[in-house]
Amino acid sequence: MAGSGNRKSVSNSSDFPLAGVTRDGWSTDDRATATCYCGTVQLSFPTQGPGLGGRFVCHCHDCRKITASMFASNFTINDEYLVHERGRDKLSTFSQCNSIPNNRTMTNYFCSNCGTLMYRVGSGWPGYSILRIGTVDDVSLHETKLRPQVEQFVDCRVGWLQDAKGKDGAGKMEQAGRQFADFERSAVNPEPAGSKGSAGANSIL
Repeated sequence: MAGSGNRKSVSNSSDFPLAGVTRDGWSTDDRATATCYCGTVQLSFPTQGPGLGGRFVCHCHDCRKITASMFASNFTINDEYLVHERGRDKLSTFSQCNSIPNNRTMTNYFCSNCGTLMYRVGSGWPGYSILRIGTVDDVSLHETKLRPQVEQFVDCRVGWLQDAKGKDGAGKMEQAGRQFADFERSAVNPEPAGSKGSAGANSIL
């Protein structure tokens, strides 16, 4: 699924720094790529429109463990708009429900060669994949279209990490605690930062 508009790549933009083995990622006005560290797996996804869901930082302990870091920076894509450009057969999976409420299962899809986590899928919300902002090749998108709108599980955030700044660079993002209904609302069907709409009935996890 090719994107429309001006195509950016390493050949014509400084927004594709050396990171990992390959540098063949691209972006257009409405689509972009996410590539694993070794380049075996590459996805493309919409950067606007109905296929792009919520963008959020998650501080939950499950995200800490799976990323080997203190938080995860995520964005959600409707699977109808997600394209495996290459390496789908090289994705390995790991599923578990021990740390997920209501015995729901979270499945991790990662490159079988380099181990990069490309996306996660929760049984509580089929049809959506949770991608990682850090895998996106065009780094300008990290600060613009994919900039997180919400901090999730802020009560799990480590004390030495400051509040994330909101869209304007000054105010805080909308914050949510441990309620998985809040997680679902911001991850799959987001509202503007700072809004306090009603929570959904199901969890993405």
